[in-house]
Amino acid sequence: MTTSGIRAQGTAALTELRDWQRALRDQFPIVTAHPDLAYLDSAATAQKPRAVLDTALTYLTTTNANAGRGTYPWANRSTALIEEARERVKRFLGDPDPARSAVHFTSGTTEGLRTLARDWLPSFLSDGDEIVVPVADHQANIEPWLEAQRLLARQGVRVLLRPMPYQPGSGDYDHRALAELAGPRTRFVAVTHVHHVYGGDMNVHRIREAVGPDAVICLDAAQSVGHVPVSVAGLDVDFVVFSGHKAMALPGTGAVWARQARGPAFTPGGWSGTPNTVGIASLTAALDWLDAAGVDRIERWTVALAARLTDGLRRLDAYEILGCQTSLAAGSPVQQRRGIVTFRHRGVDSGDLGFILFSHGFMVRSDQHCQGEAGEPTGSVRVSLHVYNEAEEIDRLLSVLASLE
Repeated sequence: MTTSGIRAQGTAALTELRDWQRALRDQFPIVTAHPDLAYLDSAATAQKPRAVLDTALTYLTTTNANAGRGTYPWANRSTALIEEARERVKRFLGDPDPARSAVHFTSGTTEGLRTLARDWLPSFLSDGDEIVVPVADHQANIEPWLEAQRLLARQGVRVLLRPMPYQPGSGDYDHRALAELAGPRTRFVAVTHVHHVYGGDMNVHRIREAVGPDAVICLDAAQSVGHVPVSVAGLDVDFVVFSGHKAMALPGTGAVWARQARGPAFTPGGWSGTPNTVGIASLTAALDWLDAAGVDRIERWTVALAARLTDGLRRLDAYEILGCQTSLAAGSPVQQRRGIVTFRHRGVDSGDLGFILFSHGFMVRSDQHCQGEAGEPTGSVRVSLHVYNEAEEIDRLLSVLASLE
């Protein structure tokens, strides 16, 4: 497809999906209550549609009881709700073998990854094994594996940590370099689906070929579940970990999906306390809402908005856009950012720029975004989009940014 054809395709998506988007936007009470504000921080947490809020209220006013702790009807319904939610997560992820896999609920991605690092990984690794860690990704996908390495070292088990190789200047994984790095002692590889700073799809489908058939792959899907289609049938990974609050559920809920095909079965250790039942109920409602809305259409909408923003920013000399530079134009044949665009002003501190933008009604994130030490050395402004955002908000944002050149 020609560059002009790709640009037209992005514009067509915004036109074609406009009525659909308006109908969905109207379902977010916090958004419609503040028409003068543009919420551009969905990578931190997504806003909640009315259906999710209603589900939480209904649960708390009709069924609220401790799951697995009683035999009366409210408690039984709570217990059943959790078991049904496990199957709902499997269906949402396109699980090809739900009878074999497992889903465990956590407070979010960070706890899910730490649970794997604490309760599963040590029993899988032996002295001299190697793990690959994405040191320029979110710290939640770095620190747990370092903790596991230290835990094993105290037990006399030496595990070598190898940094994931990246392509210079783009933020993408270097799959060819990874193939050269991986060897017979490469047992575990941690990867990210959509990068929380650069917004790129990290091409996880190439990881399996690079590391071979036996290594366990753990996928941080915090920025993909609820934002782009995620199918474990097409991704040969062993774990998928995500946060409910980024997928339009209430805070304090997340999930670990385990394929249970390589290594020992995953079972969290220790005594299981009271689950966040209302949060789990909200997660089921959020997944229902996302399926009804169409995650594929949500992806088309947010990718088109991100392309509109990067195309505008690249024309402003005062700004540096982070990540792959060949995908900045709306008509670029290179994959566009998945709803996340991060940039710096060449003369204005990122924190100051964040305050300036809020004074104009834009809520963005302006810091170092919890990136690992191998990531960006200084702060930046991140715009992260979802289905409730509009093209008009992007145009107003670009107009304000242009006035600061």
